[in-house]
Amino acid sequence: MPIFRDWSPAHTAGWANSALRIEHRLHEDPLFSIDALADLIDRYPREHYALVHMGAQKERRLWREGEINGVPGRAVVEAIAQGRMWLNLRNVSFVDRRYREVLDRIFEEVRHNVPGYDTYSRTCGILISSPNAQVYYHMDLPGQSLWQMHGRKRVHLYPGQAPFLAAEQLERIALYEVEVDIPYEPWYDEHATVFEIGGGEMLHWPLNAPHRVENLDCLNVSMTTEYWTDHIRRRQMLNMANGILRHTLGIVPRSVATSGPGFWAKAALQAGVRRSGLLRKARKARRPVAFHLDPARPGHVIDLDPSVGRP
Repeated sequence: MPIFRDWSPAHTAGWANSALRIEHRLHEDPLFSIDALADLIDRYPREHYALVHMGAQKERRLWREGEINGVPGRAVVEAIAQGRMWLNLRNVSFVDRRYREVLDRIFEEVRHNVPGYDTYSRTCGILISSPNAQVYYHMDLPGQSLWQMHGRKRVHLYPGQAPFLAAEQLERIALYEVEVDIPYEPWYDEHATVFEIGGGEMLHWPLNAPHRVENLDCLNVSMTTEYWTDHIRRRQMLNMANGILRHTLGIVPRSVATSGPGFWAKAALQAGVRRSGLLRKARKARRPVAFHLDPARPGHVIDLDPSVGRP
């Protein structure tokens, strides 16, 4: 049975170029039931998850990372349902081959519906997030789609050009892998396209489009899919090379071409810098662990350092 329910010629024409809402069947798969996800949490490797405590909607940014601290998976879901957190099970397609099989099925259908759209380095993650939780204004480097399994959320998509996203910001993200530090102003919302999605709906948007997410008043479970194509990889190489020129050498780049002699010179530049290890040294260290889940009080956390992550 196909994963997509209502793929149309308009979806084929708009894929990778437009914001699309498409219906799917994955929310009916037992792999995405709360019981299956609780079991997955019980055995999930520490290096592959992020547990984040964030500020309330309309408040200034609060972003603190924590640990499950041995709390059983079902209790973790209950804590998220009663708190203001989200749990990102990163690289789930690497950790559990069953989700890898789902991921491969998705992109086989995409390739069937969009001839010539070949993808590689695919990954997916599962997000379990609290009622009224939010994901701050940011953008992503690879191609990405958001699949809603349970609950409802509101997604604001913004134009992918200045002032919503400047070339210098894309370059810094490519260099330093910090995707949530781009500036945001409330008036940006006047220019946003807003989607509200529930279980059985997915959103796909153009490459690098800035976005932010607000949960409605319910527990949310979503899956994100990320991937690369030759075009996306070339854009990444270009942004990294232009970032090296601008932020390291003080040279303002003039071209955003992804072909021709100038592009291949930039491709060689960024490849050499990456191999040197200089970028790894410049990237920010992993955020410190600021809290543990409180096993006695669902929805509460035990602060290790209350100052970490606060504005």
